[in-house]
Amino acid sequence: MTALLFRIALAGADTLRNRLLSWAHGMPAWGWIFPVLLTMFGAGVSVAITRRYAPEASGSGIPHLKAVLLRFRSLDWKRVLPVKFFGGILAIGSGLVLGREGPTVQMGGAVGDAISRWLKTSKHERLTLISAGAGAGLAAAFNAPLSGLIFVLEEVRRDFQPIVFGAAFLASAVAAIVAQIGSGQFPVFAVPDYPTPPLTALPIFAALGVIAALFGTLFNRILLASLDIYARIPAQRIVPVAAIVGGCIGLIGWFHPLVTGSGHALAESALRGELLLAAVPVFFAIRALLTPMSYGTGAPGGIFAPLLVLGALLGLGIGQAAHLLFPEAAPIPAVFAVVGMAAYFTAIVRAPLTGIMLIVEMTGNYSQMLPLLVSCFCAYAVTELLKDLPIYEALLQRDLKRRGEARLLRVPVVMEFVIQPGAPFAGREVRSLGLPSGCLLVRCANGTREWVPKADTRLEAHTRITAMIAPEASHALTLLQHGCLASIARERKR
Repeated sequence: MTALLFRIALAGADTLRNRLLSWAHGMPAWGWIFPVLLTMFGAGVSVAITRRYAPEASGSGIPHLKAVLLRFRSLDWKRVLPVKFFGGILAIGSGLVLGREGPTVQMGGAVGDAISRWLKTSKHERLTLISAGAGAGLAAAFNAPLSGLIFVLEEVRRDFQPIVFGAAFLASAVAAIVAQIGSGQFPVFAVPDYPTPPLTALPIFAALGVIAALFGTLFNRILLASLDIYARIPAQRIVPVAAIVGGCIGLIGWFHPLVTGSGHALAESALRGELLLAAVPVFFAIRALLTPMSYGTGAPGGIFAPLLVLGALLGLGIGQAAHLLFPEAAPIPAVFAVVGMAAYFTAIVRAPLTGIMLIVEMTGNYSQMLPLLVSCFCAYAVTELLKDLPIYEALLQRDLKRRGEARLLRVPVVMEFVIQPGAPFAGREVRSLGLPSGCLLVRCANGTREWVPKADTRLEAHTRITAMIAPEASHALTLLQHGCLASIARERKR
């Protein structure tokens, strides 16, 4: 229900913004000031309330949610939910180049946290409900229940235990049903029913995956660089700078409204093949610049929708170029826009299954499954070879470094951790972990059996470990968190 209300509110804000632009264009000499003031107001106020009341609600919120599930951060739904909801409406509705999907995922997790506290559940059950809420948020945002489930298993929680699977499955299905009751049983994007491309086109789709990987890696680095630039701005000037950035984006929107906001209309134009080849690089470059500018302000808004728009533009450009060179292999350039969204998403987020299923559910087009598999595999393989961190892991890692993770325990605690594939602890014996005195591993589980670990027990990926930590061994908490987190190992290899 929260996701549906957020979606309706943003649709209303987009309508009001477009009407304002139409009215302002009736005054060519000075009408430009109205969209500038609107986006300045939206950006400035949203950043101000976020910084004051819930700093963890800035950006997409997915890295914060991952930190909560990894026990790095806490989640206060009473602060996050209202700030994310109203701040997101102000930021995205005023025209910043951000998406509603990331905020919907974090708000879904906040709803799961609220329900767990009302029911007085255990800590493990609370994390499960937060995960399920996150999946429900994505499912409601895209009318894509399977994508919500897969996103939880592949990206957010990476835990295939039956309780997590069942909770995420049920929550995603119910959320999608409620969303479709409120907004209609239609795919998010209205795309023609394109036929299956010929097999001779598969090398072109593979090339699309490689190119998406290169541009996706560049996007990740630009986004992180923009955050570093904003981080150098004194705290008292953050809100004015955000307002100025909003004003610049509002001015750009005065000349071409398609390039601002979430970009849904621009994506649909690309998916229908309505853009000229000469215009595609211009749209891509502008959106690729405005997205980091908007995200870096710290306004509540995600990169989900903006990166899908960029993927559609990239795919359409390659499809049109291939049509000119190989018309028989690429008879319909717009098909490449559909596949480009999934490939670009895979390159940036590194969640290929989610990307494939998301595009299938959003477009209602199942005939592109083989091209999607080929392109997403190539995008995933190349980004892995480039050793570029997935964007949400990179944002999480950046946040942990910037804020620090040291904690002091007041009483003995019992905590659970899941060893991710590629994490420092994966494949190592317990005796080699370097755990201090006062920290004991008392239980291991892998979904099919449970056992008590010994000194020579080798810990494998996906194993859930339970540790007892005494106050004098507080630093073991950071050691365990680092040892179970895959992004730490990747960062050290760079």
